[in-house]
Amino acid sequence: MKRRDLLRAGVLTGAAAALRPPITRAQNPSAAPPTNELTPAQRGVDASKDLAVANWKPLFFDEHQNETLIILSDLIIPTTDTPGAKAALVNRYIDLVLAAETHENQRAFLNSLSYLDGESMRRYKSAFRYLPPADQNDLLHAIAYPHASSGWTGDPPTTNPGHEHFQLLKQRIGIAYYNSEIGTTRELGWDSNFTHGVYQGCDHEGNHK
Repeated sequence: MKRRDLLRAGVLTGAAAALRPPITRAQNPSAAPPTNELTPAQRGVDASKDLAVANWKPLFFDEHQNETLIILSDLIIPTTDTPGAKAALVNRYIDLVLAAETHENQRAFLNSLSYLDGESMRRYKSAFRYLPPADQNDLLHAIAYPHASSGWTGDPPTTNPGHEHFQLLKQRIGIAYYNSEIGTTRELGWDSNFTHGVYQGCDHEGNHK
């Protein structure tokens, strides 16, 4: 089964209601939000329309986090016969959603992203974004697939401490991709129609169970 098929099967696609807080509050939840002002989302503004603008800047991530996420998402969902995560602007979608998330969820995502860099530094003495593609793939493979128990020695299974971090990152990337226009229309083939023609029931007489 292709990587995208596995990812698609594991992702529960759903619309994320993204609010846009002031940039100074994105990673500073202690700052109180204004109480006499509606958020853009509450005013009916679709902030996702701003994701493709040429002068886009992250609301939540710093430059290093954003570039790391671009590379990571492109490795998880690369371009094949359809565009991948980079073309779908997955990093921008995640940034927009996280800017409106709870501090707990923000911290969980940043912890997982930081784990990737920490493990990269431990193994290769370099941050993940600066590694050659072959080393990036090797590192992701190592943390994505925990080592199984040995059939020869009978040792119990060993757990990979990075597996849960990878799963969180992969889930966020998958949800962002399959909620993008590229993921929804070109990958999943949705044509924006919720119904296709009139439902045709059974033509036979009598009750059928």
